Amino acid sequence: MHTIFEKLKLIYVRFLIIAICIIGGYTFLHWLLFIRFQLFTINEDVLKIWIPFALPWIPLWIWLLPRIKLLKLKQKKGNLYALFILIACFAITIPTIVAQSYLIKATGKLTSLDKISLIEKLEPTKYYNLKNFYFDKNKTVIYNAEHVLGKGYDGILYHTCFLIPILDKISDTAKSECIAWLCFEYKQSADNSVTDDEKDKVYKEFFKESFKDFKSKNILNFIYLERPEYNVYNQDFYKAIQKNKKCYSVNPVILFPINEPFGKRTGNLLIWVFVAFANFCIIWLIMILIPKFDLENLLKFKKGKPDNINEAKVMLFFFLPRKDFFITPIIIDLNVLIFIIMMFAGLGFISFRSEDLLAWGANFKPYTINGQWWRLLTSTFLHGGMMHIAANMIGLLFIGILLEPRLGRLRLVLIYLTTGILASATSLWWYDATVSVGASGAIFGLYGVFLAFLLTKVYPKDFTKSLLWSILIFIGYNLLMGFTGGIDNAAHIGGLVSGFIIGLILSQKLKIEAEDDPAHN
Repeated sequence: MHTIFEKLKLIYVRFLIIAICIIGGYTFLHWLLFIRFQLFTINEDVLKIWIPFALPWIPLWIWLLPRIKLLKLKQKKGNLYALFILIACFAITIPTIVAQSYLIKATGKLTSLDKISLIEKLEPTKYYNLKNFYFDKNKTVIYNAEHVLGKGYDGILYHTCFLIPILDKISDTAKSECIAWLCFEYKQSADNSVTDDEKDKVYKEFFKESFKDFKSKNILNFIYLERPEYNVYNQDFYKAIQKNKKCYSVNPVILFPINEPFGKRTGNLLIWVFVAFANFCIIWLIMILIPKFDLENLLKFKKGKPDNINEAKVMLFFFLPRKDFFITPIIIDLNVLIFIIMMFAGLGFISFRSEDLLAWGANFKPYTINGQWWRLLTSTFLHGGMMHIAANMIGLLFIGILLEPRLGRLRLVLIYLTTGILASATSLWWYDATVSVGASGAIFGLYGVFLAFLLTKVYPKDFTKSLLWSILIFIGYNLLMGFTGGIDNAAHIGGLVSGFIIGLILSQKLKIEAEDDPAHN
């Protein structure tokens, strides 16, 4: 019983404090900044999903992990400490996500409008009750889009939307301007690695079914209208409306029909916040009660000398420049910073659209060869989504740790930029009209340099023997995956070859330097 009390006191209470502070604190800030005062706008998915997912990791790692390590956990089958942190993260993230959905729906005001033309004269709200209206279905605007998904762009999302002008009365059909639009949208995901003919067939079938459903829909069958949150997709609705020639709109208002009582808009979301949190809390409690204390670590902890301190430094180790690892963290930080800026600009998270990547400097032959040569460089600091940048930064981190101490700061950054530009140029030569982004060309350039150093024996024999086959398998696997489609393999090959040649040129000089410096031997 004493041991159970110790676990509750030292570990479980700390977990509960962190969880309640994050769930309650973030929900309050969400309400204060984005609902009460509406200080600025953030992509809905970022606000509701990705910030709640990212928030728990650092406090859990800093304040909870040292206490989890007081437990005696066998690690023969994996890192059980990481598993405990992962479950704790889910215990916080899932209730936080549900709480944000509840908050948005619960705080949304219902405004009654006698006619739609009054919507511009009132403060914007989330919901509207419209008394007098006319839907001009003859001026329906159809919006179609394709969004590539995934690290290798191996998925595709078809998106079709039917937008109907909302007027005060039937006589307003003679007018060329419309304030608000009723929206019906349809989505379907598909495989992007198939042939263009197969994709075209899937899309035509999707659009046919969507159009059939829309034509048969009773558009008058709704109780109230909902103004959607700000996200990547509804930005395109506005562009589609502004470009159409049927009905003019300067600042269109998009509204979705809702056919359920207003009082039921939150459903059981609030209950699920507590149910989800309670279930995970029970699971996590059982997890910490099963293992025994590591008595040696427990004694040190009680004396104020825990064995596993400064977890913050461990986390930040790969992001902070230092003596022999200076340039690599800076490059990683720069790539991550650009990704975060794009994310908070409302461009997405899981994946970015090709048109947005082009606007930010992606490599695209029709643009690049017509004077925009800076795209050869800027494209190497852009990424297509979360999985894309995560995979590239892990690869950069690994090769940077191995290569930077031997190359030095100036050589590393020059090789990185040079091979990145040459990789982009190879992609330009290979593809006629492909939007290309990513640091992988430059990273493959560094792997090419490292491979040349291993083959020319710049590194000690034992070091070369242990890593050569691993590097060859890594490079071969990634190039092979590139041939499956959806990946810019031209940039990979261009970066690898140029890096290998640079490595061969530098190898003799570095061997001489190594002979003069015993620390490298």
